[in-house]
Amino acid sequence: MADFFEELGKKISDVASDIGKKTEDTIEIQKLKSNIRGLQRANERDLIDIGRMVYEKFKDSEISDLDYVVMCEAIEKRDKEMERLEDEIDRIKGCLLYT
Repeated sequence: MADFFEELGKKISDVASDIGKKTEDTIEIQKLKSNIRGLQRANERDLIDIGRMVYEKFKDSEISDLDYVVMCEAIEKRDKEMERLEDEIDRIKGCLLYT
């Protein structure tokens, strides 16, 4: 009878551990998704600013492509970071499927 309770205790402990790991993974995924949303919002703000800058330059008849290089590079950097975070989410989700 003692073996039964030991075995039951071990199984309960294993299940609790699995639930804890899945909860941690879910929280990590939510953090990554939040980071992605923040990066997307920053890109949207910069794209709006680029549009405003282009329009102002157009109104002043002085459009120069070099003015936009810094913002475009920042957008590209955030796009790459979003891809990396999406890959991390996929990796974590993959681990969830196999546990």
